[in-house]
Amino acid sequence: MKTKGALEGIRILDLSRVLAGPFCTMMLADLGAEVIKIEIPGKGDDSRSFGPFVNGESGYYMNVNRNKAGVTLNLKKPEGRELFLKMVEKADIVVENYRPGVMEKLGLGYDVLKETNPKIIYGAVSGFGHYGPYTQRPGYDVIGQASCGLMSVTGWPDGGPTRVGTAMADSLAGYSLAIGILAALQYRSSTGVGQKVDIGMMDAGIASMQIIYPIYTMGGRLPERIGNRYESNYPTDTFETKDGMMVIGAANDKLWAKLCEVMGKPELAADKRYDSNPKRVEHYMEIRPVIQEWTRNYTTKDAMELLLEHGVPASPINDLAQVTEDPHARAREMFVHVKHPVAGDTVLNGSQFKMTETDPLIERPAPLLGQHNEEVYGELLGLSAGQIAQLEEQGIM
Repeated sequence: MKTKGALEGIRILDLSRVLAGPFCTMMLADLGAEVIKIEIPGKGDDSRSFGPFVNGESGYYMNVNRNKAGVTLNLKKPEGRELFLKMVEKADIVVENYRPGVMEKLGLGYDVLKETNPKIIYGAVSGFGHYGPYTQRPGYDVIGQASCGLMSVTGWPDGGPTRVGTAMADSLAGYSLAIGILAALQYRSSTGVGQKVDIGMMDAGIASMQIIYPIYTMGGRLPERIGNRYESNYPTDTFETKDGMMVIGAANDKLWAKLCEVMGKPELAADKRYDSNPKRVEHYMEIRPVIQEWTRNYTTKDAMELLLEHGVPASPINDLAQVTEDPHARAREMFVHVKHPVAGDTVLNGSQFKMTETDPLIERPAPLLGQHNEEVYGELLGLSAGQIAQLEEQGIM
C-alpha cells in the first residue's frame, strides 16, 4: 500500500514568493513535506496580484502554492522575528528568495538560524547567488535567461535573441534548489548537520545548457540562433503538414535510414553526403526541403502514424488546449481538479513525479492570506486564539 508522501514528517518554512522558491517548495509539498508559507500581513506574495484571476484569486498563485498551509508574519518587527525563530526550532528547512543580504539585515541569516537549530537546512535562491560580483543585482526570470546565455541561442537566424515561452530560468532554479535541499537532507540524515544551499538563476541556466556550451568551450565556435533544428544532429526539426506543423527527431544514422524508408527515398540513407550526423548537420539545407515536400502531402495525424509505425520519433506541435485534452497527459494525471474556497473548482498542473510507493498527492488548495494562522501558530507554538487575534491587530501577523 502506498504511504502518503516520501517527505512526510519534513517541515518547511517557506518565505519565498513569485516563482523560483514557491515552485521548489510546491514540488516538496507534493512529495509529502509539510510546507508553511509565511507571507507579509495585509499584502502577501507578490504573485497574488498576477493574473489570470478566478473570483479575484490569482491562478498563478493557486497553481504554484497548492498543498501548503498559509500564515502571515511581519519579520520587520522584533516580535515577528522572535516567533519565526521559535518556528525554526521546530522546522527542518527554511526557503527564501530575497536578494542576498536581506535576511541578514532582518537578523535572520543562516548563521543566526543554525545557532537556533544546527540541523536546519537553509535554501536560498536568487538571481546571482550569495557571492560573486553580481550578487546584489536583482533577478527575475528574463534576467536569468539573458545572463546565462539562453536567449542568445533561442530564436531564428534573422531575428533577435528570444525569451523561452515560459519562465524557464525561474523553473530551472526551482528544480536546482529542490535537488540541493534533498541532497542536504540526505547528508543531514547521516551526519546530523544542516547546511546552506545557495542557488543562482544564472548558475542554474548555465548548468542546464549542457549540449550548447561545449560547442564554444571545446569547439571554439560561438553558437548562433538556428530556429528549431539542433546543432548536434539532423534531421531534428519542425516541418509543415497539410493541416499544421510537426517535429521529427531522426537523431542518429539508424533513425535517418528509417525516415528515408518511410519517405520512399532509401537511397538518401546511403548517400555519402548524408550518411553520418555531422554530414547531415552540414548539409541540412539540402535535406530539409526533401522532408518538407514529403510532410506537406500528409495531415499531421497521418504523417505521425506512418513515422511512429516505423519507429521514427515524431510529435505534433500541440497548443495548450490540445495538451490539456491529450489522452496521455490525462492518463498521467498532469492536470488535476482541486476545489478552492473562493475560486471554486480549479485545474492545476499535476506532479511530474510518478512513484510506486509514495506517489505525490495534490489535494490541498493554495491558502488564502493568513488562512492557517490559528491552526499553525496554535499547534506549533501553542498560542491561543486570543493571542493570535491580538498579534494580528498589532500587525505582527
